[in-house]
Amino acid sequence: MGFFTDAYDLFCITTISKLLGRLYYYDPTTQAPGKLPHVANNWVIGVALVGTLSGQLVFGWLGDKLGRKKVYGLTLILMVMCALCSGLSLGYSSKAVIGTLCFFRFWLGFGIGGDYPLSATIMSEYANKATRGAFIAAVFAMQGVGIIFAGLVSMIISKLFLMSYEGKPFDVDEILSTEPEADYVWRIVLMLGALPALLTYYWRMKMPETGRYTAIIEGNAKQAAINMGKVLDIEIQAEGDKLAQFKAANEYPLLSNEFFQRHGLHLIGTMSTWFLLDIAFYSQNLTQKDIFPVMGLTSKANTVSALKEMFETSRAMFVIALLGTFPGYWFTVFFIEKMGRFRIQLMGFFMMSVFMAIIGFKYDYLKTKEHKWTFATLYGLTFFFANFGPNSTTFVLPAELFPTRMRSTCHALSAASGKAGAMISAFGIQQYTQDGNVHKIKKAMILLAVTNMVGFCCTFLVTETKGLSLEEISGEDGRQNETKMKTSKPDSGHQDDGWE
Repeated sequence: MGFFTDAYDLFCITTISKLLGRLYYYDPTTQAPGKLPHVANNWVIGVALVGTLSGQLVFGWLGDKLGRKKVYGLTLILMVMCALCSGLSLGYSSKAVIGTLCFFRFWLGFGIGGDYPLSATIMSEYANKATRGAFIAAVFAMQGVGIIFAGLVSMIISKLFLMSYEGKPFDVDEILSTEPEADYVWRIVLMLGALPALLTYYWRMKMPETGRYTAIIEGNAKQAAINMGKVLDIEIQAEGDKLAQFKAANEYPLLSNEFFQRHGLHLIGTMSTWFLLDIAFYSQNLTQKDIFPVMGLTSKANTVSALKEMFETSRAMFVIALLGTFPGYWFTVFFIEKMGRFRIQLMGFFMMSVFMAIIGFKYDYLKTKEHKWTFATLYGLTFFFANFGPNSTTFVLPAELFPTRMRSTCHALSAASGKAGAMISAFGIQQYTQDGNVHKIKKAMILLAVTNMVGFCCTFLVTETKGLSLEEISGEDGRQNETKMKTSKPDSGHQDDGWE
């Protein structure tokens, strides 16, 4: 539910950004619907990503220092408060409203950032090695559900207001085309993001600290056995001698030669692939409002009212998410333990690159009215293979490759590099799509195709983790497994070490 909330909060801004332009930036001299200036648009959409990057680094580090559970509740409180405050952005002028909105969305993103490394780490440290990948992927798959609900909730609320307050099309009446009641709509959409987070607070606080953190970092094998027993509903015996062995093999710090020799390439691999993936993934999600009119899924702005435009944008986002985005996540959940992380990531990057290149090179052909469904299908397939591919595996791998003492921090570093890529899409790639310039959109899609191919190559820096326990992967069991880790096929005959 944390990840459901994260995705809803991050992506619902796509459905309301055009409405904000209509409400606060209408200029009668232009004889065109109000539109957020490029700088304001970039900040409204991108500021939460800046906050997410900051939150990932801070909470990821705190998760290793203070424990997963202690920090987990704090992120939720921050998300609830800032989701509510985002909808209460005050002021009479456009600068005041957008300024306060950006302020609260930064801190909302800060809380969301903490959920990334903590959710992945907690799930990886509780799961059995045979199903660990599927469980972590299932946590991340809730992002797809969150994106669907961002479109669905926006669609329902805008439709309800349309039924009572529908304005005239812009080309009929410029003033009355922007419904005054629309100012409530975007606020309600943002504030509803607090609800799922609030509902899960009790269960998040009841969750015990992970057994691995309690044993290896706090050195309390007895409490670790009790915590694991609560979650798994079985009796577990504490093994003090094994704990001493794990602790002795896990004392080196992040900034050390030993860490670099053991995990340096893995960290470079997880950071680079997540960075490159998010340039493409967030470019697709954040700019789809600009692509939809070209695909014929939404009407031209001057032929509809403000709320009608929001409804059509939300509906298109919902359909693309339901048919393209959502299935990809669950294909990963079902196939990750069969195909492995490595193959799924390679396949996803390659297929994304192919479909984006086709869209880029054939854009003039695809944007015609008679080919809009071909365009929509290709566009949807890029989402499908992002999620049945690197968007899921880049979340799973950092939660498995690194030792307990720095697992949350390394996941946070990987996730933060991803958000740096997302910021490039929000503040850079978006510039190519906002004006609907065909040449610029073609250039953006070809650039993203190249980015995905670089991600394909960087995938070879990481390794397969399927079928191995976390201690085998990180070397925490006191053995040097680096030679084994270089292969993409783990030894299926290797005996369980007791932890799993």
